[in-house]
Amino acid sequence: MRPLRIALTKGRLETSTVKLMERAGLDCSALRDKGRKLILPVEDSLEAVLAKAGDVITYLEHGVCDLGVVGKDVIMERGGQFFEILDLRFGQCAFALAAPAGADFYGGYQGKTIATKYPNVARRFFQSKAMDVRVIKIEGSVELAPLLGLADGIVDLVETGSTLRENGLAVVEPVAQVSARLIVNAASLKLRKGEIEDFAARLEAQL
Repeated sequence: MRPLRIALTKGRLETSTVKLMERAGLDCSALRDKGRKLILPVEDSLEAVLAKAGDVITYLEHGVCDLGVVGKDVIMERGGQFFEILDLRFGQCAFALAAPAGADFYGGYQGKTIATKYPNVARRFFQSKAMDVRVIKIEGSVELAPLLGLADGIVDLVETGSTLRENGLAVVEPVAQVSARLIVNAASLKLRKGEIEDFAARLEAQL
């Protein structure tokens, strides 16, 4: 049987996950000295795959990876067929609705336009308020959209709020808290339940 395979989101979440796995007693020396390799052994029973956030979910859903570490933001936007089994408590930030500072976002009767990288998250948020908004997907810096008059506000991830302030924007309302999550392929959880539960318990003990 092949080793359990965990897909890690490249970048900051990868770095934090490696630190957590090392605290749990796992040998992550190959991940520390990875070069350009994308599949790396952790121990005989575990190997890590380095991937972009959205691809972590794709690899999990297609069964080529058993476990994954991905931000709750990606889970909320993408959804998917998997189990979310552990909040890893790092990579913390928040979805927020922001608009030009001093603007009365909820005032007036005309429909609002929202720019965001997360159209599904934004639509669900405004549906929960029974508000009909126009959502425009932006790939880059969403803060530009209100500055250019394209949108009344944005829904985006906020850590410190400094980027908003520097661009004359302010948080109107929080939308949801976000952090890294450990997710599991549904079939893997049935077939390799003991191994997966043991791995998750080792991580949880270090949180």
